[in-house]
Amino acid sequence: MALNIISNYAANVAHRNLSASDEMATRSLSKLSSGTRVVSARDDAASMAIGARLNATTQALKTATVNVGQANSMLQIADGGMATIDDILVRMKTLAVQSSSGNLSDTERGFLNDEFPELRAEIDRIASSTNFNGIQLLGNGGDVAIEYGDLAAAGSGQALVPVNGFNNFAITDNNYWATDTDTDLTDNNFEVNINYAAGGQVIMTVTSTIDGAADRTQSIDVSDFATAGTTAISAGESATLNFDELGLTFSVNTNFSASVAAIAADNTGASDFGTDTTFGTSGINSATGNVVTMAADNGQQLATSIEFQVGGGNTANDRLSIDLTAVDAAALGTGSAGTESSLEDLGANAINTAASAQNAVEVVTRAIDDLQRARAAVGTSQNRLDFAGQNLAS
Repeated sequence: MALNIISNYAANVAHRNLSASDEMATRSLSKLSSGTRVVSARDDAASMAIGARLNATTQALKTATVNVGQANSMLQIADGGMATIDDILVRMKTLAVQSSSGNLSDTERGFLNDEFPELRAEIDRIASSTNFNGIQLLGNGGDVAIEYGDLAAAGSGQALVPVNGFNNFAITDNNYWATDTDTDLTDNNFEVNINYAAGGQVIMTVTSTIDGAADRTQSIDVSDFATAGTTAISAGESATLNFDELGLTFSVNTNFSASVAAIAADNTGASDFGTDTTFGTSGINSATGNVVTMAADNGQQLATSIEFQVGGGNTANDRLSIDLTAVDAAALGTGSAGTESSLEDLGANAINTAASAQNAVEVVTRAIDDLQRARAAVGTSQNRLDFAGQNLAS
């Protein structure tokens, strides 16, 4: 059988050229419809890689702009709450000044005194209820816990673990102490001091320094928990050490210390504060898995620190930290030194006598100053956010 090969060279050339033209037209239409010069990696691999990174950066900066707007909204809410508290303080000072006058009888002062504690309670209510997306802005924000990690008898316990930014501590026993030198952590400082005395008594002292204020100290006897005595903590249980004057609570788990003798000078062995913090072999003993936790169950002495992402990277310059100081009755009135009586300390009969009313005038005046310092800090943060937003928009 004969085999015939039929060929049309001109037609083949035309078909090949038409196919190439069709492919080029398709690619051109893709670029025109998408508005980009590089549709796929084969168009320009290097340009596509650069474009993808630039697009990711642009989208990240757009999100950072949204973050700045939300941060400003949060601060506006905080400032609004502070403005209301300011109005209340003005009214409280008015009542105190009026009650200080000698032309009033005790009965009339009693009428004024009835309103005074109610106004103070309203300050606490506003401070505790002012929040943004569930974040307490002005007052009691609930428990803030920090673990010491596993303080095993073998030593080299886990470094202090910060929670919500409260990680500036000093641990002392007798004359030995270690402090944190990181300037970013100086706003919230708690010093724990464990001393032993004759007769088996163990005294645990906590000193609190907030925002550069003067120390506030409270000591309690922890002998029963630091020894193998009748009130030793059972396995799986914990004891609570309340430092109510500071608004702090220590939750101590099993084997806080095996004996009084174990708490001796330099026993805790804390050194190189921060990620290198370690504990000596004869320090605070606890079985593996047991921890000593410090919690602040009254947030009036703790500044709420919130960190916002205002850039597209993962460096410190891409974040902005905002500190909001508590402005409830326990925090206001202590003054810049932090050692004076607060609004909360005035009690239920703050202005029922001329003398007590005169003292209340002084406390409320300090409270107004404290509030203005906190409000000025909010204003400063708002200005920073405004400039950050302008930079992102440019």
